[in-house]
Amino acid sequence: MFPRPTSPRRTPLTEVATLVGAPVPGSATDVTGVTLDSRGVLPGDLYAALPGARAHGADFAAAAATSGAAALLTDDEGARRAADAGVALPAVVVADPRAVLGAVAARVYGTEDPALRLVGITGTNGKTTTAYLVHSALWALGRAPGLIGTVETRIGDERVDSVRTTPEAPELHALLAVMTERRLDTLVMEVSSHALAQHRVDGAVYDVALFTNLSQDHLDFHDGMEDYFRAKASLFTPQRARRGLVCVDDAWGHRLAVEARVPVQTLATGAPGGDAPEADWVATPDGEDPAAFVLTGPDGVALALRSALPGAFNVTNTAMAAAALVLLGEDAAAAGEAVLADPHVPGRMERVVLDGAGEQPLALVDYAHTPDAIAAALRALRPVTPGRLVCVTGAGGDRDREKRHAMGVAAASVADLVVVTDDNPRTEDPAAIRAAVRAGADEVRDGGRDVEVVEVGDRRRAVREAVAAVWAQGEQATVAVVGKGHESGQDVGGTVHPFDDRDELREALRLAAGAVAR
Repeated sequence: MFPRPTSPRRTPLTEVATLVGAPVPGSATDVTGVTLDSRGVLPGDLYAALPGARAHGADFAAAAATSGAAALLTDDEGARRAADAGVALPAVVVADPRAVLGAVAARVYGTEDPALRLVGITGTNGKTTTAYLVHSALWALGRAPGLIGTVETRIGDERVDSVRTTPEAPELHALLAVMTERRLDTLVMEVSSHALAQHRVDGAVYDVALFTNLSQDHLDFHDGMEDYFRAKASLFTPQRARRGLVCVDDAWGHRLAVEARVPVQTLATGAPGGDAPEADWVATPDGEDPAAFVLTGPDGVALALRSALPGAFNVTNTAMAAAALVLLGEDAAAAGEAVLADPHVPGRMERVVLDGAGEQPLALVDYAHTPDAIAAALRALRPVTPGRLVCVTGAGGDRDREKRHAMGVAAASVADLVVVTDDNPRTEDPAAIRAAVRAGADEVRDGGRDVEVVEVGDRRRAVREAVAAVWAQGEQATVAVVGKGHESGQDVGGTVHPFDDRDELREALRLAAGAVAR
């Protein structure tokens, strides 16, 4: 559970009602916090009883009242349900309570104009890495940054595991209040398309909003790519950002740069030996090292940089981070030095090494779970892999089914061996998910590419077989376990079992080393 401010403000419920244009309750009640989770209600809270897909939050209003809720924010149906249950709390009633929840939370927590610089990062891939790069650079610059993202939330030295990429509006504004209370000066956060569509970041205005890229994902939630893009583009409006930085390496970025309703600068990466692309910021290769590049920008900025993580996409992420720091007002030269700090991004091209085992395959875990991300990760590893490149991959259940075939195609188009396994099957049949991924991989193999495709449903065994298949090649080979990244559990049938790809990969290396020793 996220922390709350130690010195909460008292906000009259009448002020909340006036803010959202609701009838003013005949009560002098004050509220000191906001939550939409009845299990997290603290005394004095405004409980947001929202309509949901399976239940109405008002059905839990009695439990919220027992925990000390001072009032409700709900719709007409919620007010009726609460009254029928005998809940006598005063209520602010609006047609769409979720749509006003961010503004209400900002008012209650006093974060309508927080004493923090805010950086919001959106895009299909690269959000987490770019966020960590900016966050670690700010530490190196002597700032006091916070972080909110897929892996964790950092409040100074305190770390809290994240449940979702972007928290709900009440949690976000409570965190803003806590970070202000603890004298942090900047918040760097990932902003998901779900969060934008569901009003989770309402009430927050980002000083700099970043767009990394857009490719197929989350189409189980969004009604096609156009709807997905529109959700992302809504970050680049005056209600949510003051200025933007848009990567224009794909067509969606070019479109956003034109359609953004706030001032934006553009960033592009150039190919070796090619003409420099047209953009405000341009990253061009610098010598033979594929991780080295020069970032040129407005006002004569020219920074010699090097990505701490492999792959062209991480060059882009590093360039985005450096440019974002300059847009935040940091000195360009200092920002260029600071962004070179090792960000250690959990589960993002994270190397796993078996200490004392001598020569061993390059073993990595990555969160790549879209066709583009899988292809990019494997392409980054191909040039540094003289021997076999092995990819262990699967697809999540109860999510975008349309990308599964393409994920198999992406893996088989680059790797030498694709091990199709389970990811988080959730409530779906794992075999059916694997079949869809494997069909894509088999299509590439049957089309003439020399790639081996095997299916191993048990993810633990899949990782072990992948390592065993190339252990004899030592440093010549690479094993990339993709899809789950930093996650510490595997959801099978609705039950989350302890499972960390990094631990499993390390154990697979140990077993392979032991087998050779015997």
